[in-house]
Amino acid sequence: MGELVTDKHVKYILSVEKRKDDFESVVMEHLRMNGAYWGLTALDLMGKLDVVDVNEVVSWVMSCQHDSGGFGGNVGHDPHILYTLSAVQVLALFDKMDLIDADKVTNYIVGLQNEDGSFSGDMWGEVDTRFSYIAICCLSIIHRLDKINVEKAVKYIISCKNMDGGFGCTPGGESHAGQIFCCVGALALTGSLDLVNKDLLGWWLCERQVKSGGLNGRPEKLPDDKEKGGISDRPDDAVDVFHTYFGVAGLSLLEYPGLKPIDPAYALPVDVVNRIFFKK
Repeated sequence: MGELVTDKHVKYILSVEKRKDDFESVVMEHLRMNGAYWGLTALDLMGKLDVVDVNEVVSWVMSCQHDSGGFGGNVGHDPHILYTLSAVQVLALFDKMDLIDADKVTNYIVGLQNEDGSFSGDMWGEVDTRFSYIAICCLSIIHRLDKINVEKAVKYIISCKNMDGGFGCTPGGESHAGQIFCCVGALALTGSLDLVNKDLLGWWLCERQVKSGGLNGRPEKLPDDKEKGGISDRPDDAVDVFHTYFGVAGLSLLEYPGLKPIDPAYALPVDVVNRIFFKK
């Protein structure tokens, strides 16, 4: 079994934040909140969260919140449900949940639920099952899941289930592993996993593994995968913080030695989830 070069991965994650003018930083500008969540969660899984300045990160996260209750991807950027979940998850990592105005965040998310039970990502109205998961996960973390119409939310997610057992972003949309994670995660958090065709979905997911051992997101796509640290989506591609996080998270689920366990539904370390719900 190959060795996880933890120190190099830590150095890479920290370097992403320090670089402000290179290509990766510029194209990630609007996704900085997501990048913070990916990087910080990877650090926590490796037991290295103490290498960052907690107060600096938390202060920046709070500066991205709008009067609506939602968070933007960076200072001065419009609020979006995606960045709102990442902000809440980062605050949870640092045990700073007391800084969250749960009522404001709840009102923002509740306002994004549509009549059919789906969720829009922001005021512009794009609908995607990712947003259903995000809404359910975020409200669950702040103990406000009862404020949305959970029954309608579940019904909409099930309407996106396909004949192959997978799920798409909207009804009739192509099955994709990313959407399946969101839909199954949302159903798990609402106690609705019995609505999944486990055998059919399990077979579809098993078929995502290719000869190299890697996994793809949909049929016919290439598989997702030491010099300077970081993990890429496939061999020989450039590394990025997104795939670094999911690579480490995947190893955690496989019980790789030295990594903290991760809760797959909340996409947070198990000890963080236990602290949220059981005050442990």
